[in-house]
Amino acid sequence: MLKNTLAAFALAALAVASQARAQVSVLEQEAHRPYLRRPGTDGKTPVGYTPQQMQHAYGVDQIANQGAGQIIGIVDGFDYPSVESDLGVFTSQFGLPACTQANGCLTVIYATGTKPPPNAGWSGETSLDVQWAHAIAPQAQILLVEAPNGSTKALLEAVPVAVAHGATVINMSWGTLMEPPNEQQFDQYFFNNSAVTYFNASGDDGNNLFGYPGASPLVVGAGGTTLELDASGNILKETAWSGSGGGESLYFPEPSYQLGAQSSGKRGVPDVAYDANPYTGVPVYDSEDGNWAEVGGTSASSPQWCAITAIANSIRASMGKGTIGGNFLNVVYANPQAFNDITQGSNGTCGPVCMAGPGYDFVTGLGSPMALQVVDALTAAP
Repeated sequence: MLKNTLAAFALAALAVASQARAQVSVLEQEAHRPYLRRPGTDGKTPVGYTPQQMQHAYGVDQIANQGAGQIIGIVDGFDYPSVESDLGVFTSQFGLPACTQANGCLTVIYATGTKPPPNAGWSGETSLDVQWAHAIAPQAQILLVEAPNGSTKALLEAVPVAVAHGATVINMSWGTLMEPPNEQQFDQYFFNNSAVTYFNASGDDGNNLFGYPGASPLVVGAGGTTLELDASGNILKETAWSGSGGGESLYFPEPSYQLGAQSSGKRGVPDVAYDANPYTGVPVYDSEDGNWAEVGGTSASSPQWCAITAIANSIRASMGKGTIGGNFLNVVYANPQAFNDITQGSNGTCGPVCMAGPGYDFVTGLGSPMALQVVDALTAAP
């Protein structure tokens, strides 16, 4: 009897250990980056919607504040030696304020204190994140934290470094491709930081192909749309982008802020959306990997949402309020009228869960921003 009991305990311990090793293995794999180049657009000429067009389309140009006094944390893998010079080409091309290390706008730090090796596969992601966070909130400071490699584990470990250096909104355009079991344990990277809002690109492979940290209820999932503008830069049509990562979490229960918005009993992804189709994409300059390219993927959505949040935080600071931090999701779900509701399009063939529709859906979340209304709601919150 005792021998059988001990054997059962041993088997259970082995199972737990095996599961722990599987968790580590998933996190140590190269992180998925939902970054997509439009084919054939690499070269000397920028192609795609300009910063001014994107600011106008979503109403950011109706807001005088441009994020002054705020720090947007960008966490990416490997070193990007040309980050400052490439950002200089981008700002010069579109008449944006210069963002350099000398003027204090750009700061680059190494998560472990040691400079990582360069990696051309990651420079495209980092250039998109840095350039488009600056494009939407040009007076905010950009803090680039370079993880030692591109594994999800190394990237997650770099997130608290960004917090320690003052970032109050953090972009994470990466993660596991699928949800690992017991992923709740990794929320330790986001606990006890109620002053910080974390954004994650929801993915570029459609329904239920999103992973961690996007599934976490402590993280804002940014999905994707296809955006068509008229000659004046106004939204002509906006539909769900077929690649927008979304669906129902396998392991996280439905958070309180989604009660009333959906009724699956599971954490729904994404929460918000933004233009992400590479065929209605944005220009990015990356001298290490093809110069100019038109780029999409939800990696374009996440940093621009970070910038809008930084603008709200800047206004809140002028009002004597703290950052919106972890209250972001409570506020936006209580203010669905602040969004362009995306009611057409899909990200798969699984029926209603894959279809955009009125109100919240698992393809575009609450929708894309009407920036003035979103910022008003965020600044009005206590």
